[in-house]
Amino acid sequence: MARKRFDDSNCSVARALNEVGDWWSLLIVLHAMYGTRRFVDFQQQLGIAKNILCDRLARLVDNEVLRKVDVGEHGSRFEYRLTDKGRDLFPVVVALRQWGDKWNPAPDGQPLDLRDRDTGKPVQPVTVRNAEGQPLSIRDVFVPDNAESDSKTA
Repeated sequence: MARKRFDDSNCSVARALNEVGDWWSLLIVLHAMYGTRRFVDFQQQLGIAKNILCDRLARLVDNEVLRKVDVGEHGSRFEYRLTDKGRDLFPVVVALRQWGDKWNPAPDGQPLDLRDRDTGKPVQPVTVRNAEGQPLSIRDVFVPDNAESDSKTA
């Protein structure tokens, strides 16, 4: 059975999942954020089969999340680097890690220790905030219908 695509969906989450929502893609992006660049290093660190890694890297390049750069050392050698679009996934990956630490902790129970490089202080949980900077929960937001949305922007 072919995987359903959401290219024409009005749901931005569904469209985003087309690009980075499969089993391996966000892990590849995460490792790229950590500085991994070479095919062999992605394969070694993730324990992913070569054919699957090749497919996911090609999709991430096609979707402009990564770019493939010929570094030309010892003949043809390529590295994969995050684009601006890929780097914009940083808060998504951090939020997903924080959620995982809370709801599916590591066997040793230790959460991710992510720290600010300048201060050494722990990174605060990712939150959704209103225009004044106050945190919002799911109960504090709504999705307006088109007519209501149009009237608020007019």
